[in-house]
Amino acid sequence: AGAGPMGLGTIDLAIHGDRKPAFLVVTDIDDARLARAERIHSVEDARSNGVDLRYVNTRDMADAVAELRGLSPAGGYDDVFVMAPVKPVVEQADRLLAKDGCMNFFAGPTDTSFNANVNFYDMHYEFHHIVGTSGGNTEDMRIALKLMEEGRIRPEAMITHVGGLDAVIPTTLNLPNIPGGKKLVYTHKKAELVAIDEFAEKGKSEPMYAELARICDSHQGLWSKEAEDYFLAHAEDIA
Repeated sequence: AGAGPMGLGTIDLAIHGDRKPAFLVVTDIDDARLARAERIHSVEDARSNGVDLRYVNTRDMADAVAELRGLSPAGGYDDVFVMAPVKPVVEQADRLLAKDGCMNFFAGPTDTSFNANVNFYDMHYEFHHIVGTSGGNTEDMRIALKLMEEGRIRPEAMITHVGGLDAVIPTTLNLPNIPGGKKLVYTHKKAELVAIDEFAEKGKSEPMYAELARICDSHQGLWSKEAEDYFLAHAEDIA
């Protein structure tokens, strides 16, 4: 599930961070999410940074593990990041590991009894290991802020919806039914939650969104400082 918000951040860091993989495969089962990820983090940009990047939809693969192993020059993967708490995904990741490979479970399950099968033979003889990632420490935040300041990573890629303070309650109550990535809220503004890719349609009746659509289109369909400045200047204030 590598084309969601966490996946986008991971791809960005892999391409533009200090430690780059030579070969990077991003998998998902949603063509639209994969297409958006590739538009934001292109194969060409990755190549210019020394990374051989592939986007792969595993939904219809008869044997995803075999096909993904076949893509790897080494026949397996040193690091596999699991971005969704789904049992078959975890088990697939375990089977993709190369010798001394590490599976990073970066998914955050809500089910306290969530479990999956892992191969302890490979853990013993192939030195496989598993880690969980949840949150970060102060040094992680410093590194992230530095990368943002230097313009090396693009956290705006994670944002798919924008709204005001009055959108918080209905959005929170209905969150499982709202697709996309992060929802950005401006707490001193009054505005319903609107998806960036729906700005143009909403702009047919509300000029502010028509202009926001134009601005976002000029930034690869992403939220930006220009869009924020316009929103802050034209969205209604919370009384």
